[in-house]
Amino acid sequence: MTYQKKNYLPYSMWLLPLLFFAYQFILRLWPGLMMQQIMGQFSIDASHFGFLAALYYYGYSGMQIPAAILLERFSTRSVICFFALLCGLATLTFTYTNNWYLACLSRLLVGAGSAIGFLGVSKVVSEWFPKSRYARMVGLSFSFGLLGAIYGGKPISLLVANYSWQTVASCLAVAALLLGFTVYFFLSTPAQGIDSDAENQFKLGYFKTLLSSPLIWLLAIANFLMVGSLEGFADVWGVSYLMTAFHLPKGDAAQLVSFIFIGMLFGGPLLAFFSNRFGNYFTISSAGMLMAIAFLLLLSTSEYNWFWLAGLFFVIGVMCCYQVIVFAAGADLVSRKLLGVTVAFLNCINMLGGSFFHTLIGQLMDSSWAGEMSKDGLKLYTLNSYYSSLNMIPYCAILGACLCGLLGYLLRSQRGVEQKLSEAEL
Repeated sequence: MTYQKKNYLPYSMWLLPLLFFAYQFILRLWPGLMMQQIMGQFSIDASHFGFLAALYYYGYSGMQIPAAILLERFSTRSVICFFALLCGLATLTFTYTNNWYLACLSRLLVGAGSAIGFLGVSKVVSEWFPKSRYARMVGLSFSFGLLGAIYGGKPISLLVANYSWQTVASCLAVAALLLGFTVYFFLSTPAQGIDSDAENQFKLGYFKTLLSSPLIWLLAIANFLMVGSLEGFADVWGVSYLMTAFHLPKGDAAQLVSFIFIGMLFGGPLLAFFSNRFGNYFTISSAGMLMAIAFLLLLSTSEYNWFWLAGLFFVIGVMCCYQVIVFAAGADLVSRKLLGVTVAFLNCINMLGGSFFHTLIGQLMDSSWAGEMSKDGLKLYTLNSYYSSLNMIPYCAILGACLCGLLGYLLRSQRGVEQKLSEAEL
């Protein structure tokens, strides 16, 4: 009995931060489901809405480094509890305020609180599982976390249709508070760390070395340009686009968009297989190109076909998992002691890409607005407005894929020169 208890204890500890990791995906997708209600509550247009959505990513990316440092200096349960409470209180503030500036601040804080999601899971895995199982458990955590994104679509939109959106938002806020207290009272740290390695602990001083690498910057910029399909379209603008283009109910539109996240469940292992066979940079570049082609096909689709659209979204989701390979490629570019800070830096730039796409899409929507207004005095955007703004996503992805291909070429050339020099010395 004692052995079984010890055997299941690591999984019980892992489940606690995993629930919050899945939960924060719902908060991330929330504005896309509530676009018209939010625009009505604050009397804003698409550019302001895009800015509001982008604030989540500013908060998320800005807190990656501080959250990693806090996890090293304080107990894991205290840090996760604090960030979960921050999410809950900020969500409550956003729900019931009519002040635009307070709404912006609260959305920023929701993003900052969500930053602990993946970092907290990674920390608990490193504490409770041997190093040999770290990669497997982190990959499994990512798959389970995506269930929050899948169930944050149609099920949440159906709840909003039956109840007021403020009621559903309040329940989500209370859920964050309950998760925070649950983690604090039940999450523990093992008496002796398993395979702990002080050399890999996060240190701010490593930044200077990391930021001096042009190869890391090139990889980060390529990743930045390719995140539009996931963090620009799937997170916020996808539901409203489908409702406008195909006159779908919000629940059906959200269900279709969720196929991107379903595709990501399969994309991680699939792209990892191809990266082992063909190399990281070829895999990332190919995924970026295929993602761009699928997105262009989506924008060129004029007639509604559920299977065709679901298939396109699934393919886009599979290709979005190039981000997993980006982290692996980044790890290959640095020494072991820089691994932690490299992952945090790449994740920061990755999430800043989300804020870039949201802000620019909103501005492009307003610049192509045809002048139509609703009865409530809100701007109504035509399908052409969506086309003109969303077209940037595939073209940015193509540019990012080309940059990644260039990086792979530079590295192959560099290794070829080093090999020739070593042969000449012999």
